[in-house]
Amino acid sequence: MPLFTYKAINSHGETEEGIRDAVDEQQLIASLQSEGYIPIRVTAASRRSMFGLGLGAKQSKLTQKDIALFTGELATLLESGLPLDKSLSVLIDLTEDKERLSKLIARVLELVKSGSSLADALERQSGIFTKFYLNMIRAGEAGGGLSDVLVRLSEYLERSQELKDTVSTALIYPAILLIMSLASLFVMLTFVVPQFTEMFESAGKALPISTQIVVGLAEWLQSYWWILIGGTVLVIGFMRFQLADPVTKKAWDNRFLKLPLAGTIILNKETANISRTLGTLLGNGVSILAAMAIVRETVDNQVVAAAIQETEEQLKQGKHMSDALQEKGLFPKMAMQMIKMGEETGRLEEMLLRVARIYDKQLRVSIQRLLALLEPALIITLGIMIAGIIVSILLAILSVNDLAF
Repeated sequence: MPLFTYKAINSHGETEEGIRDAVDEQQLIASLQSEGYIPIRVTAASRRSMFGLGLGAKQSKLTQKDIALFTGELATLLESGLPLDKSLSVLIDLTEDKERLSKLIARVLELVKSGSSLADALERQSGIFTKFYLNMIRAGEAGGGLSDVLVRLSEYLERSQELKDTVSTALIYPAILLIMSLASLFVMLTFVVPQFTEMFESAGKALPISTQIVVGLAEWLQSYWWILIGGTVLVIGFMRFQLADPVTKKAWDNRFLKLPLAGTIILNKETANISRTLGTLLGNGVSILAAMAIVRETVDNQVVAAAIQETEEQLKQGKHMSDALQEKGLFPKMAMQMIKMGEETGRLEEMLLRVARIYDKQLRVSIQRLLALLEPALIITLGIMIAGIIVSILLAILSVNDLAF
């Protein structure tokens, strides 16, 4: 569907701008009015407007921590016996220090008071909540166990966040080490080595080959450092462009999966994510076909997503999920055996959640192994390169002074 930019006044009298898809302008206007907005302007979205509003949306978007906070506190309030509307009212007061979150809760409360279900009210919040989240809420409302579902959702979000924090925290030290290594080499080549160049030139003797290489590299960096920066920017831009296109992204994702150790980390991460999401959905009454469709949208790697889609098609033909997944030869054998056991014993949900816990641990072990190799490799490489520069300079000094070993 085409995209439209809109400007409207909400129920608090505040002006809001955004981008939504709709069949035409009239449908979008009717949709905004049904949500309590007063449309001021609706126009077809241009590239420029999409870019500008995209930046604004990114700045105002709620983080996963905000959503986890909302989910956990709402679950606690509902478990204490408060009705939904009262719980949302209390949450507005509890989140006064988080303006974006409190405004969102206020909009949800208005929709709930007007007769909307919580799932429908959350769905109207411009794509803040994922399809997985909304289906979980919808299943909880249908089954009369909304508080239990919110507790599960809160646990799911906490574990997902822990997993992301584990990966990002583990990569901080190697990233700092790599940056400092490159900075040290750049300083030595552009500031230290040139100090000796004049002395070498005035000696009038041929320098050792190692020294000529180091001096040549230093002179090149002094004259053409901008090529290095420009090349880096071009490579980053090229990779972003490649990963933005689904076709080329799938090709790169396939290459990433084949990388030694890094490929294992990616696969363990996706296996844990798929198992946890699928197990949580099945445990809340979502059908397996609907759950597979939702899981596919939560997968980052396009190769894995394609495997899930093919499995979904085979499930429609009556095949067992474990057999369909095993045919792909992509997922870990232990995970496949546990899923098969869960299907045979009627404990699929339990087995999926157990697989998620196992591969969470496997992921941490894989990251630790990668760091155990990466950190000393960076240190040794930096040491060798700096030592090579120093030795080349010493050889030149000895050559200039006619000394011999």
